[in-house]
Amino acid sequence: MTSPRGTFARLMTLGLALTVVATAFITTSAEAQQPERRRTLLDLLFGERQPTYVPPQNVQRPRETNTRKKTSGSVTTINTRPQSTRAVAAPPPPPKLDNAKTVLVLGDFVASALGDGLKTAFEDSPGVVVENRANGSSGLVRDDFYDWPGQLPALVGDLKPSVVVIQIGANDRQQLVTPTGRLDFRTDPWFTAYGDRVARLASVAAETRVPIIWVGLPAFRPQNMTADALRLNTIYRSSIEKVNGEFVDIWEGFVDQEGRFIVTGSDINGQPVRLRGNDGIGFTGPGKRKLAFYVEKSVRRYLGDMTSPDLVRLDASNLPELVTLSPSENKAIVTTPPIDLFDPELDGADELLGGTVPASSTFPTPRDQLVQNGRLPDPPAGRVDYVKRPAESTASASPTPVIATP
Repeated sequence: MTSPRGTFARLMTLGLALTVVATAFITTSAEAQQPERRRTLLDLLFGERQPTYVPPQNVQRPRETNTRKKTSGSVTTINTRPQSTRAVAAPPPPPKLDNAKTVLVLGDFVASALGDGLKTAFEDSPGVVVENRANGSSGLVRDDFYDWPGQLPALVGDLKPSVVVIQIGANDRQQLVTPTGRLDFRTDPWFTAYGDRVARLASVAAETRVPIIWVGLPAFRPQNMTADALRLNTIYRSSIEKVNGEFVDIWEGFVDQEGRFIVTGSDINGQPVRLRGNDGIGFTGPGKRKLAFYVEKSVRRYLGDMTSPDLVRLDASNLPELVTLSPSENKAIVTTPPIDLFDPELDGADELLGGTVPASSTFPTPRDQLVQNGRLPDPPAGRVDYVKRPAESTASASPTPVIATP
């Protein structure tokens, strides 16, 4: 017969065993629900890595709230939203001087972009005014629409420019009407007739006695348009150089190293920007500024100091104040009379420096010894160039035996 104490011990042992089995079953079930990760070669070599913690994705960011701060007699609302930094407005450009030099820009839509870039380039120069009189749809083929050789003298006489900048030709890739008939584009008669019109405009511009800068065409996205621009640039260069004008080549600024058209390139500061529009023909703001960068150097050479941004006009509003000294302060000023730089008595002497020959030394120099004796003096003993053997003592020398002859 089993005692109650033994029965209780058996029940406790059985309950503990059931608890262990249930715990193992639950753990095994939980592990079975998770996919088993395959062991890789790195795990075999360096051990299994700890799983990377992935933050939950559905955590909402705390909303920006307005905190109400209660003060005596009033309630103040404090906005915890971070305030955006407002851009500091740039100071307005200085006003232009009455005697400012004028830069006249003529041509088509490319010249219009060039004129905008030149205005930006000389915005801070009070001595330079840029007059952009370009006509976007004009050219040299349709002289019935706009006649540049006929309009140029009137514009120069009205505006009195110091420099004339011409850029034209982007609209001229079309038929050319002559008294003898119509000439198709890209034919030899067309290029001959077109060269005559370019030469006429260049000669009319040279007759105004104003420096002329002819700017070449850039590359465009259409390949045939780029090839035509290269051919037209050769006509512009040869025609303007015949009348002693200046030709500015801008081709390298809008192509890559292999000569292909680019939409994005470096600006005037070397930073990558978008230079051309979506059509591959127009220009962006940085592109217009880069157009003007190639012409700006030549314009500054013709205008000189008028392009300086530090050029100001002195009038009654910005003259410096005059300082008036009292009579006592005037007496304290020590004045020095003007001195002639060629006066020998500048330092109280009666002769110029070097007039008296210094006394010669009585000891002959190595040069004198070389001239007089034909050899330099012996170097002192112990110096690096002392190569003589030390003299042997006569006492230590053994006497030479004398052999008698029979």
